[in-house]
Amino acid sequence: MPRAARRTVTSVLTALGLGADDERRYQQLLPLSGGPVGDVATVLGTSPDRLPELLGVLLDRGIAHLRDGRLTVLPLPALVAHLIDEQAETAARTRERLHDLAQAIPYLVASSFQPGPGQMEQLGGLDGELSAGGNALALLTELIETSQGDLLWWRPDAWRMPRESAISVVVGRAVASGRRSLAIYPMRALHEAPEVLQARARQGEQVRVIDEMPTRMLVIRGTHAVLPEPLGFADEPRLLVRQPALVGALALLFESYWDQAVALPDLDTRRPRVDIRGNLLRQLAAGAKDEQIARTLGLSLRTVRRRVAGLLIELGVDTRFQAGVEAVRRGWL
Repeated sequence: MPRAARRTVTSVLTALGLGADDERRYQQLLPLSGGPVGDVATVLGTSPDRLPELLGVLLDRGIAHLRDGRLTVLPLPALVAHLIDEQAETAARTRERLHDLAQAIPYLVASSFQPGPGQMEQLGGLDGELSAGGNALALLTELIETSQGDLLWWRPDAWRMPRESAISVVVGRAVASGRRSLAIYPMRALHEAPEVLQARARQGEQVRVIDEMPTRMLVIRGTHAVLPEPLGFADEPRLLVRQPALVGALALLFESYWDQAVALPDLDTRRPRVDIRGNLLRQLAAGAKDEQIARTLGLSLRTVRRRVAGLLIELGVDTRFQAGVEAVRRGWL
């Protein structure tokens, strides 16, 4: 690929990525900053309606603004700071993207690996199918009712599915026959769908909540596992696995999440509640921003900020980092 031509640097602004034409336009507009749009348009020999098109890049990059019928242009020091911030953000995004691409390289190498002649003896394929289509409710019902093992569920968004009430009945029949059903939901389900958790609990299912989980999953202990392919929150394509080692490994993965999840012993009697302090502290320790915490815990942004402020006061610290250190010292994490 030919190398792109190097930009000619003639000033501070061109060094920071502003084109020569845009720099000239900026110099022309700067004395007009604060003036009415009509007067600015007259000076530039255009109409007020066409002024946004003429200013183009300057408006797009936040260098100039048209507000309340007036033109505002950043003065040179503020403009330089603005452009440096803009370039810094671009560099940070590029760095993150390059990091992601670098992380993908081992997967590309692994996906192309094939054992050479004489390196292995073929004993048979893995037991399972990748499929799409059909009636998902009927397929799950048949799978549950023709199997025997305990049911282990990751249910990150199940309450949004129209089949939820029907599956709940199927689970109730399985529990009534002596099987166990264990389900993990994300924390936000406490706020978005408490009635679904209560319905499952009434059917005899054991319910716990955790901050988040990476995919939907059903494991029927000892015999089957059902996951989306690829992992995520889609109904299909779906992967049905019967290979004992894989089913066992997925059951162990479920159990590791189950041990970390929070039990809801009062689920049958009233709206489920859980002390979110530990979950909030874990989110802060992971460096999550307020907006991300709000989405994960199913809380409003205002509530998250209020609870974070309360935690800092409770712990007697000034920063989130100090909060994490103090929480560990007290054994809260």
